[in-house]
Amino acid sequence: MKTAYIFPGQGAQFVGMGKDLYESNEESKALFEQANEILGFRITDLMFAGTEEDLKQTNVTQPAIFLHSVILAKALGEKFQPDMVAGHSLGEFSALVAAGALSFEDGLRLVAKRANAMQKATELEPGAMAAILGLDDVIVEEVCAQVEDVVVPANYNCPGQLVISGSVSGVDTACEKLLEAGAKRALKLNVGGAFHSPLMEAAKQELQNAIIDTEISIPVCPIYQNYDALPYQDPVAIKENLIAQLTGAVRWTQTVETMLADGAESFVEVGPGTVLQGLVKKVNRQIPTSSASIAE
Repeated sequence: MKTAYIFPGQGAQFVGMGKDLYESNEESKALFEQANEILGFRITDLMFAGTEEDLKQTNVTQPAIFLHSVILAKALGEKFQPDMVAGHSLGEFSALVAAGALSFEDGLRLVAKRANAMQKATELEPGAMAAILGLDDVIVEEVCAQVEDVVVPANYNCPGQLVISGSVSGVDTACEKLLEAGAKRALKLNVGGAFHSPLMEAAKQELQNAIIDTEISIPVCPIYQNYDALPYQDPVAIKENLIAQLTGAVRWTQTVETMLADGAESFVEVGPGTVLQGLVKKVNRQIPTSSASIAE
């Protein structure tokens, strides 16, 4: 039976995340403390007892979700035996560490650098994102292509749910046109940046050299990457796809479909929340999904 392990991205955070791991597992506690040293601030204080506003800051959110996911995967020990892995946006870094392609330290440093680069790019060129519900992907793609200002499909989350990203004017115009085209809803998201769009080019340039200079090994199993939803184990290709991910779309619907076609029989979400399980069910209602747990 092939098991796919999937790792969540930004938006899955909650106050108290990872506290159970810290308190019940000495190895997990040591990794959290190591992370505090690497980051230069006590992220554990914000994760375990901060406010929702603390956790919404990109430079906190991304490392926090990464840490919860990766430390949970390590705590699973022999129970963690994936046949394939994938991560949603930020979750791709968690998946690479869990699958042995990236070291814990290098993965955390890259995630911290990515978060800071994305925050800076947002300040440089403010943007917007909106979830479009109830339309076929191809219609959303066609409408975005017709808008003069920058707006592109950014997150193919599941059938009937596609997030668009771009300039504020571009997203607003696209939302109007998509509602006219029959979308059930066009929901502006509470983000300050146009993630996974051309407006992240500055962040891509900043992160590119860091990724190139970081050692990536062959993972223990294929990783299905956001950029094209295909499986990879070649470190050079993995790096290229990680770099392209910042300005490219997250093809999650296509990723789940490809994993299913390649024999995935169950999906286990590793990290905070259950968002990805819900998205998997929207692709295939029959497929078993669960949350990873260290409890016997």
